[in-house]
Amino acid sequence: MPGIKPQESGLKVLTRRAVAELGALQASVHELGTHRNAALRLFIASRNATTALAQREFWLEFSWIDQEYRAAVRRLAQFCSQHRVR
Repeated sequence: MPGIKPQESGLKVLTRRAVAELGALQASVHELGTHRNAALRLFIASRNATTALAQREFWLEFSWIDQEYRAAVRRLAQFCSQHRVR
């Protein structure tokens, strides 16, 4: 009907650059998540199979990868927050 505006769907169309950035952020989270899960599995397995010193090394590796993963998740969340419909 004339004069009636369609309701906003709540979706915002992203530019090509923003879509590319979103894809890169998602890929980073996915890749780091895969590495994080592998490091966690190694750390858990090390609890029964290695020395305390080796366990500490596995823990440090997991902690480092976990921090990287969390930073990537924060960057993705910030992107989503910046590009949401207001």
